Amino acid sequence: MDQEKLVNDILTALGRVIDPELGIDILNLGLIYDVEINEHTALVKMTLTTMGCPLSDILEADIKKEITQIEGIDDCQVKIVWYPVWTADKISEAGKRALGLVR
Repeated sequence: MDQEKLVNDILTALGRVIDPELGIDILNLGLIYDVEINEHTALVKMTLTTMGCPLSDILEADIKKEITQIEGIDDCQVKIVWYPVWTADKISEAGKRALGLVR
């Protein structure tokens, strides 16, 4: 299967994973740092808005659920990274509008 298509499908799936606290998808929040595919396994490198975020298990489960539904992906691993540190400037324009940070 085409790697580029798989990455695009994964990014689309990540756009369906909503941060329960903020009500915005994790892609527009800027939490996703990288997506890699090795054979039929996706590796998602992401961060959280704060260390010790109580929602990390929920987000990880939602990510795995969405991504393993993609044809050609049998497994998904989520790696939480802390560098670069997440800041609000990583939020997309659409995310900022949704949060009421810009008009």
